[in-house]
Amino acid sequence: MKHQVFLSFRGETRFNFTAHLLKALKDKALNVFFDEHTLETRKKLLPALSQGIAASNLSIIVLSKDYASSKSCLAEVSDIMDRNHSEGHIVLPIFYHVDPSNVRNLVGSFKTSFEDHESKRPTDEVKRWKDAFAKVGKLKGIHIQDNKSETEYIQDIVDDVTRKLMNSAPRITSEKLVGIDDQKNMLLGLIEQADIRVIGFWGMGGIGKTTLANAVYEEVSPKFECRLFLKDVSEKIKNQGDESLRNELLSKLLDEKEICIDTPFISYPYQDRLNNKKVLLVLDDVRDPDQIDFMGVKYFGTGSKILVTSRDRDRQVLRNGRADHIHELLNPVVDFQDLSCKFVVYAQGSPLALKVLGSNLYTKSKKEWESEVDKLKQYVEPKISQILKSSLDGLGELEKNIFLDVACFFKGEKMDIVEKILSNYYMGAMCGIRNLADKCLLDSIDGYHISMHDMLEEIGKDIVRQKCKENPGKCSRLWFPEDVDQVLRYNQGTVSIEGIKLNMSQIEELQLCPYVFENMFNLRYIYFYKPEIGKEDWNPKLLANQVDSVSLPNKLRKIPNLSGAINLELLHCSNCERLFQLWDEDNHRDFVNLREINISNCTNLRKIPNLSRAINLEILNFFNCKSLVQLGNEDDHLDKLRLFGCYSLKKLPQVPSHFHHLNLSSTKIREVPDSIEHLHKLQRLSLSKSKNLNMRGSRVKSVSIKLESLHQLDLSDCPMIKFPEILRSLTELNLSGT
Repeated sequence: MKHQVFLSFRGETRFNFTAHLLKALKDKALNVFFDEHTLETRKKLLPALSQGIAASNLSIIVLSKDYASSKSCLAEVSDIMDRNHSEGHIVLPIFYHVDPSNVRNLVGSFKTSFEDHESKRPTDEVKRWKDAFAKVGKLKGIHIQDNKSETEYIQDIVDDVTRKLMNSAPRITSEKLVGIDDQKNMLLGLIEQADIRVIGFWGMGGIGKTTLANAVYEEVSPKFECRLFLKDVSEKIKNQGDESLRNELLSKLLDEKEICIDTPFISYPYQDRLNNKKVLLVLDDVRDPDQIDFMGVKYFGTGSKILVTSRDRDRQVLRNGRADHIHELLNPVVDFQDLSCKFVVYAQGSPLALKVLGSNLYTKSKKEWESEVDKLKQYVEPKISQILKSSLDGLGELEKNIFLDVACFFKGEKMDIVEKILSNYYMGAMCGIRNLADKCLLDSIDGYHISMHDMLEEIGKDIVRQKCKENPGKCSRLWFPEDVDQVLRYNQGTVSIEGIKLNMSQIEELQLCPYVFENMFNLRYIYFYKPEIGKEDWNPKLLANQVDSVSLPNKLRKIPNLSGAINLELLHCSNCERLFQLWDEDNHRDFVNLREINISNCTNLRKIPNLSRAINLEILNFFNCKSLVQLGNEDDHLDKLRLFGCYSLKKLPQVPSHFHHLNLSSTKIREVPDSIEHLHKLQRLSLSKSKNLNMRGSRVKSVSIKLESLHQLDLSDCPMIKFPEILRSLTELNLSGT
């Protein structure tokens, strides 16, 4: 039979204090194991008593003056303390008119009792009794003195027992939390390590931090004298103040009513008391590291453990759940297997998401499941939305804008490109991206591409969508094909629009009003990709003078008129296989802010116009432009030129003296221009597979000594009779195939 309380006592208190205590416990409806026929003369613990201890959650030991004179009582204490150590059995000592220090130090009447046992019992047995008895004396208990009535003391004991039993009661089992056991067991292992004191969990809202912390707390809390699970720390501090919350925490840990400390530091008496406590504390949802220190955790005693959950990566660690473990939450029948997998993928390891989605699908038909799958593509379930939106609380304007930009435009894009584009719009963009990543609102799966949780993506899009339900022309960001088509077809653009992204394979035909961008004064970003356009010449008149990044459809034959985009900095039109000409020079005279042009893999492009007016141009990428035969005169600010794979290019124009990178691999260039001898800042030069290069007459031989900054030189597969003079600065040289 399972008991809640085991009562250990000496016969001298049997018919007074212990009898009254037993009645009070039973009046509280507590199930108490009480030996009705205690034999004071027995020498060992009876099996029934040992079983009674094992079947109880908590033991009360009434330590009276003659308690240690009983061998059976000492046998009970030894068994109780063994279970306290191995199983987390709760022990409450009652020091009944005895000094706790006498129990700890085995002095006074207790010393006399043990000396008597030592003369009659085996040494190892008495030592075991002594160790257990001394450990009881070190536990927090209730010291009964003559300063108040025993009735009041008994009420305090009953209240304390009730509280301890409630705190130790299992609230939830890991069997109900599918997939949590691996993580919980890992954390339990960390808790067992003596040198680990603070354990942090991090992750976005709803990912399962609190659930995991609670499972660990329930498992180990019986092993701690003081334990407390403090939920929503940041929210409570916001509402009631940090001092008030700390006072509440101290009152519970020290079992003292109305502690009031109104200073930044905990005063000495409380420090000393905390230092004697082995504490288990969970601080849930901490958003500021100072909140941890302020709670006084550094004063907790040896063996204390502090579990902290947070949404900030730089302060916490939490392993994400795996879909194959969470999958059981939906418990699908065979016919629903594929559908349930779609929900699991959508939830991406969030226990909260699976719980909410699963409850909505319970008892529903297969058709209703399919309907829910379709609905999830446009809307986030309200309960999930509320939790995830809380992750956005406290973000500054910079972080909010970057979050919305990534959600609407940049998820899955290369990290360096996104950073470059956003840096054009926002000061401190890279710092903002890092802050969002630290709060688990952004991620990078492979270290190269920016990512975010699918539900966070939908939250971001929903935030934008809610502000312009009736009129997409007033949205700050457009990505939904029908909305983009409506705005561009009927010239509904307004100053609210900051960016447009369109997958053109999702739209039958794109029709543009001639002056469609004229009213979009705040437009910053346009990206049309994978088009299915009827006309090959897409030539809108772009009048949005704030645009500084444009990516164009890859079926264009000629780049449209961009003369109005005076702030354009990045122009990407790679993989435009039908593109034969960039633009008419007269239409692009004002590109003073253009910094980068990427027209890689435009295999039919033959000519590059004069770019000398693009005075801030730094990077030209003509990778694999196989038909390119002529370059214009490049401007003096160009830093990198990539011509790899330009198989038809035979002549290179004069290049600026401050070039850092020059890639002429796989071209038909016959001679390196004279200007190469002035490239004193050139760090990387590649001429590999340039089989027509005449090294005998090349300037490379005679000017190599002047390339004092050159670190990398690639002459692989180049015809060469004599190698130029070796450069002292050279760190990497490739001569394979020469």
